[in-house]
Amino acid sequence: MKDKNELIKEQILYQSGVNVRKCMRCGKCSGTCPGYDEMEYHPHQFVYLVETGDIEPLLKSESLYKCLSCFACVDRCPRGVEPAKIIEAVRLTVIRQQGKNKLTPDDIPAVIDDDIPQQALVSAYRKFTR
Repeated sequence: MKDKNELIKEQILYQSGVNVRKCMRCGKCSGTCPGYDEMEYHPHQFVYLVETGDIEPLLKSESLYKCLSCFACVDRCPRGVEPAKIIEAVRLTVIRQQGKNKLTPDDIPAVIDDDIPQQALVSAYRKFTR
């Protein structure tokens, strides 16, 4: 019988469609991440923790909501691992477990200022339950 983390890992891998074993932990994905300084866990660490089955810290991490979903990490990966898809799958897992989102559409106007990039707004809307 599989434990809870193993079942969550399988769910994340299925949702993302990513082969985490292809990651060689070079860190290029994290080096190009515009949200790097704000994240507790970086793109390569998401991939590694999912690969090892150490899912629990990711489920509680605010880094899930710091990812801009810009896919810069996907472009930089020499092995085609697609860390952004892993992060998105972990985020959706948390949303489904908790039954709620981090943001609602009504929250977004309150955080908008003149300097916010358009991509940040698009990314915020991507973080809603699908």
